[in-house]
Amino acid sequence: MKETQKLQEGILKILHDYDVSTLSREQRVSYQVYEWFLEDMIRGREFMYYDYPVTHFVTGVQYQLLQFFTEIHPVATLQDAEDYIACLEQVDTKMEQLIEALQKRKEAGVISPKFVIQWSLYSIRGMAQGTPKYLPFYTAFQEKVENLDITTEEKQMLLQAAEKAIQEAVIPGYGKLAQYLEDLESEAPTDDGVWQFPEGEEYYSYTLRHHTTTDLTAQEIYELGLRELERIHQEMRIIFDELGYPSDESLSDLFQRVSRDSGSISGSDVAEMYQTLIEEAEQNLDPVFDIAHTADVIVVAGSEGDYYMSGSLDGSRPGAFYANVTGRELRYGMPSLAYHEAVPGHHFQISIAQELDVPFFRTDLIFTGYTEGWALYAERLAYELGWYADDPYGNLGRLQYEAFRAARLVVDTGIHTKGWTFDEAERFMEENVGYKNSDVVNVEFEISRYIAWPGQATAYMVGMLTILELRQRAMDALGDAFDIKEFHRIVLGNGSMPLSVLEEVVQDYIDESLESHMVWSRAGTYLQ
Repeated sequence: MKETQKLQEGILKILHDYDVSTLSREQRVSYQVYEWFLEDMIRGREFMYYDYPVTHFVTGVQYQLLQFFTEIHPVATLQDAEDYIACLEQVDTKMEQLIEALQKRKEAGVISPKFVIQWSLYSIRGMAQGTPKYLPFYTAFQEKVENLDITTEEKQMLLQAAEKAIQEAVIPGYGKLAQYLEDLESEAPTDDGVWQFPEGEEYYSYTLRHHTTTDLTAQEIYELGLRELERIHQEMRIIFDELGYPSDESLSDLFQRVSRDSGSISGSDVAEMYQTLIEEAEQNLDPVFDIAHTADVIVVAGSEGDYYMSGSLDGSRPGAFYANVTGRELRYGMPSLAYHEAVPGHHFQISIAQELDVPFFRTDLIFTGYTEGWALYAERLAYELGWYADDPYGNLGRLQYEAFRAARLVVDTGIHTKGWTFDEAERFMEENVGYKNSDVVNVEFEISRYIAWPGQATAYMVGMLTILELRQRAMDALGDAFDIKEFHRIVLGNGSMPLSVLEEVVQDYIDESLESHMVWSRAGTYLQ
């Protein structure tokens, strides 16, 4: 770790040796993005033991490890398969390192809330007490091995080796982790916010800056959330009135009506509907985009869903939108989710970034405010393009998702700076978003996410509002010369970046467009 920290400082020093005034515009963007990234890494050093490595969802190391083996690790050749087994054999060591990391956090006075440990233990124990052939480490490998062009005997040898590695390294590793967490549980706090830790307030300020890539304070974010909720509720009421819904019902009751009236689907129909929504979106991008990508996106049906995994850089693995098909899916929430996760949201933005001819770090780094801000902007853009014109229920679904992101600003800061309890946060979400016993979003899980991943959920709304503000700035400055396609090309054509850098990039575009306009005007031609 110390070597890495010295490397970060050394690279930043080398970067600062460059004369920025001699750099091209493209080089300057690379400079700014890399500088912000390095400074953020160095700034976060004092809080290196403040995060929670084990959680009950995607941020948990044990979850990411499973995802690596089942979704990411390629098994296209015999060598790939042997490498997979070699990685399985290291899982025990990986878990020992994870336990050491948890111990360091304990010594620093940071233990995740008790419920996070309890919820995490459920799946960890399942792995620790499992039978090798029935664990996903084995079943995923078996499926991949079956497609290899090798002999039956070779396949059998690979599967036996994998089973042995799972028995001797994976299961014991998860067992050690489970035992450590069971011992740690008795010392875990029952309060939820990071305010309770030494320098917890400073840590939370760091997480807000890290995720939003702005200098907004917790109080400013809290108040922004309240303002946005007021706006969104007013927009919802207009549609409720058009549908003839009562004005004296709670938001939860109103959305129960929306759920009933819009209907639901289940099983394979869910994946098919998402595929249709994505394909229709792809066919209707021309009015606002002249930038594209070549990467495919597929819909993966399974027991988990509502998230996107980007494709591999070499194109061998397509982008994937995971859809949960085990229960019923309410129709009214499906369009916005498809637009957010796939097109024109995450898949569209990330795939374009991966194919840019820029330094590698700019195709690989993810800045939450930009990436999630774009995906939420994509939901709004779909409305502006008229994709909800004949679908008031889908439009209410969009507004509910937007209220969801606004409420996060209030709840996240409430938990981590104002001492809100889990129940207070849950009640606020139900009253202001309308999620109660909902098939759209599990409110308890969402609250647990904000507790286990401080600050991250605030980046969505902050990012979208920043992009909208920059778009309005360009429209005001350029007037009739404003081109939405050109604006989107500027925003997407430079890869993920801190919002502060995006602001400079857009301002450069405005300045250059104005200068070009003046040149054309002096030549007697008005730029349309």
